[in-house]
Amino acid sequence: MISGFGLGLRTDHYSDLDRDGVAVDWLEIISENYMVAGGRPLDWLDRLRARYPMVMHGVSLSIGGTDPLDDAYLDDLVALARRVEPGWISDHLCWTGIDGTNLHDLLPLPYTDPVLAHVAGRIGQVQDRLKRPLVIENVSSYVRFADAGLSEAQFLRELVARSGCELLLDVNNVHVSAFNHGFDALDFIDTLPAAAIRQIHLAGHSHMGDYIVDTHDAPIAAEVFDLYAATIARFGAVPTMIERDDHIPPLADLLDELAVARRHAATALATRAEAAE
Repeated sequence: MISGFGLGLRTDHYSDLDRDGVAVDWLEIISENYMVAGGRPLDWLDRLRARYPMVMHGVSLSIGGTDPLDDAYLDDLVALARRVEPGWISDHLCWTGIDGTNLHDLLPLPYTDPVLAHVAGRIGQVQDRLKRPLVIENVSSYVRFADAGLSEAQFLRELVARSGCELLLDVNNVHVSAFNHGFDALDFIDTLPAAAIRQIHLAGHSHMGDYIVDTHDAPIAAEVFDLYAATIARFGAVPTMIERDDHIPPLADLLDELAVARRHAATALATRAEAAE
């Protein structure tokens, strides 16, 4: 059972993580980085898997796309899961390409009933292949569809009910989208089904004045930590990790930031316990 606080595994930190006493409870890998036949990435993966529990996080499933699900991709995903034995496997509520072309971006969906039925059906197909629930992450967004009968949080709640999937709650993405679209981030959190929250992501962003871009290249903002504390107060202890994909600092800096997350969670859990008495 995976619990506590983790980091996204990045090549910059391979050697530093391969030692005793590192204050990391688990690691999240980008699935596609290790869906290869061999070489140094898999050597490092096996070496670090011997030290840390791991979860798998994908960026190319395109669960909301209209192209048929890629059977070869799913075969490779299943094979990697057999190798890693992850606590869970996640990907994003998005589409990533069309007509066989991967656009290498996490593109948002219109939150309508037909799209809900489409995505729930595809999640069912993937879960049948994986023999486990798929964990779905909310993405950040910068435009809204005119035809959207549901809010994003309502869509996620209904998706869980229809498909049996679980949720990876990216708190930074909630903050980014709430600022960009003018909705209440706490209302978003409160709408989600507590039992489905499997994991939490924390990350940095770039504030451009009248909009925010989810860049994963900076420390976590104070407002995101505040929203994280409120999330833990709402849902209790949820495995939490930090994503950093650019301007990657030394491991020690990320460990310091992870310690801040631990303190926020501990305070929120104490407040939650007091309220329950």
